[in-house]
Amino acid sequence: MATSEVQTVSSGADKAKLAAAVLLLIGGFVGFYLLSSKGSLVQWGAFGAGLIAAAVMFGISESGRRLIAFIRDSWREAKKVVWPARNEAIQMTLYVFGFVFVMALFLWLTDKSLEWLFYDVILGWRK
Repeated sequence: MATSEVQTVSSGADKAKLAAAVLLLIGGFVGFYLLSSKGSLVQWGAFGAGLIAAAVMFGISESGRRLIAFIRDSWREAKKVVWPARNEAIQMTLYVFGFVFVMALFLWLTDKSLEWLFYDVILGWRK
């Protein structure tokens, strides 16, 4: 019997950090709406402060560190991609369009041939 392992937040401190991040984010939203009489600059400042504080709190948690490590590894791998030259990309695009056109023509001819065979020859519905 196969068992599936689910990764969860391991320590109470990590759970507290994630809960604090959520509360800071909610606090930013609440501050945005409660400070509507103070002007838009104060509103957006409260929202931005809550968002930045929540991001920092998430970043220092174990889940945040794993996410940051994943993003770094992904960025490192994306830098290794060898992109084709412009002429090669255009040439491959034209090959794809040509292949699609030939396949569309083949499927259309097959469809019309089977239509003629079944409806005209075998069933005789169209005369």
